[in-house]
Amino acid sequence: MVIGNWDSWQTPRIRPWQRFLRVFLGRKVVIFGAVIIAILILVALTADWITPYDPYQQNLRDALKQPSSAHLLGTDALGRDTLSRIIYGTRTSLAVGINSVGLAALIGMALGLIAGYLGGWIGTLIMRCVDALMAIPPLMLALSIGAALGGGLTNVIISLGISLIPTYVRLMRGQVLAVKQADYIKASEVSGASDWATMLVHVFPNCLSPLIVLITLNLGVAIIAEAGLSFVGLGITPPGAAWGSMVNDGYRYLLTNPILSFAPGFCVMLVVLAFNLVGDGLRDALDPRLRGTL
Repeated sequence: MVIGNWDSWQTPRIRPWQRFLRVFLGRKVVIFGAVIIAILILVALTADWITPYDPYQQNLRDALKQPSSAHLLGTDALGRDTLSRIIYGTRTSLAVGINSVGLAALIGMALGLIAGYLGGWIGTLIMRCVDALMAIPPLMLALSIGAALGGGLTNVIISLGISLIPTYVRLMRGQVLAVKQADYIKASEVSGASDWATMLVHVFPNCLSPLIVLITLNLGVAIIAEAGLSFVGLGITPPGAAWGSMVNDGYRYLLTNPILSFAPGFCVMLVVLAFNLVGDGLRDALDPRLRGTL
């Protein structure tokens, strides 16, 4: 006699995306980071409508005003509303973070894929160039390139992108060297597939998990590096709104108007923390060794 349907006794199958969401959203700090990033993106997209004042309009009569109902975070030395400039600064931070990391990831992953799979003199040449770049601390390299190119959004993106390339090359090469030994890669080679087809169709997708985590973490790194470049005058050129340059402009008034530096500095800290929390959550969700049992 059949007691019940066999299917009812089977353990329900957990799909990969369900497992990912369970692990990724399993910690409140990761949700907190994701909410902060979502708010940052929303503020950047709606900056034109939510800013109470023109962030570039100077009004010397209202210079260095303390926080009030008219100016929630006060005004700077040129009478510009601090809150409005912080809101517009989110666009600068997102633009620098996404574009510089995207540039570094695109070039770095391509070079790492070629160096790891093809090897030979091409791989040796690529890795020696990467070693030369890694001999210089990333921030110092970005400062050197920024000093050579000058300020401006585009030059900041290029300088930060170049300084971040070595980490992607080395990580991608390490992943490729591990994946290329798998049986399905050997089967692809035996079946007559070209090197480029094997790299792009079979090798590259199976190397992406740790690189996605690195991209997320480097978004915070790029934002804080842009703030550093803007602080020393090699970042966004005036009158552009950037959190780093706002900290630089406000530190002269720390005794009388400390919020001019503390407010943009807090924004930098909060956003970098959010990207790091989300990066840790992605690492736990994408790495099978860190998922635990569900």
